[in-house]
Amino acid sequence: MTKTNILSLFPEEIEAEPAYRRKQIFAWIGKRGARSFDEMTDLPKGLRAELAERYTLDAAEETERRVSADGTEKILWTLSDGERIETALMRYRHGTSVCVSTQAGCRQGCAFCASGSHGLSRNLSAGEILAQVLYCGESVNHAVMMGTGEPLDNFDESVRFIRLVSHPEGRGLSLRSISLSTCGDAEGIIKLSELGLPVTLSVSLHAPDDETRSRIMPVNRKYPVQTLLAACKKFFENTGRRISFEYVIIDQLNDSPAHAKRLAALLGKYPAHVNLIPYNPVPGKAFAAPGKETALRFARELGGIPVTVRRTLGSDIDAACGQMRSSKNPM
Repeated sequence: MTKTNILSLFPEEIEAEPAYRRKQIFAWIGKRGARSFDEMTDLPKGLRAELAERYTLDAAEETERRVSADGTEKILWTLSDGERIETALMRYRHGTSVCVSTQAGCRQGCAFCASGSHGLSRNLSAGEILAQVLYCGESVNHAVMMGTGEPLDNFDESVRFIRLVSHPEGRGLSLRSISLSTCGDAEGIIKLSELGLPVTLSVSLHAPDDETRSRIMPVNRKYPVQTLLAACKKFFENTGRRISFEYVIIDQLNDSPAHAKRLAALLGKYPAHVNLIPYNPVPGKAFAAPGKETALRFARELGGIPVTVRRTLGSDIDAACGQMRSSKNPM
């Protein structure tokens, strides 16, 4: 009999009697990060044995962990079918963030990113995404869906993960402490907006015009910039949440004052925040980061649009933005 991964289930979906035991089990998983049913010591032994026959908790096994000079950690997980994924654990003054993967590999093919170098192997289940939060070794304040994969390409499981990790009987992470990053799936953004979940939407824009963006992001051929921004507007209208636009700034590609002015004109009418991310090198990619002064000048050219020049964390262990690897070539 194939066992069900219990990490993917809500309390009411767990088969256990009497019914109040379901919440106990869910709390053991979400609040305490139990890795076996034997750890659930306030459950009768018979029930624990029944659970072990029906369910599994081994959604992900930590295989390797690397620590950056700045304290960022990158965790390599092996999944039950042998697929491997990576997670980053980042510490800030305002708390600890875990950057989770939602797919093993990625099909988006962004030119500057390591994650899709070998294509998509498969989607992750909600439990496999949740395991990265529960088993990372720390109680985290923020979960960012910015690791390997496109969350909206794995829509149902990504949403189930959001509901699981924010469930008050489980980990109870605030929805406002969850960020979902998309390369620009406009249909997925509209679908997400209809759920009204007040998560932070982070949109990987990376260029203010279709010509430049299509060169580095194939998704732009399906969802051009104006189509994408219309979807973002719908998300804001339905959730009241300001959109965070990610902009990887690449030397002599999208870093000129003209690019900055076009970006300012593009986003000036939207409730937007820009995260300006100096490009992080990826082996085999013919891109480079601009100088620090170029990035600061670009930020100034955005005028009144709120902007943050992102501090690079974990680049020495390939854990920074754009460096997370596909399952076929991790670590």
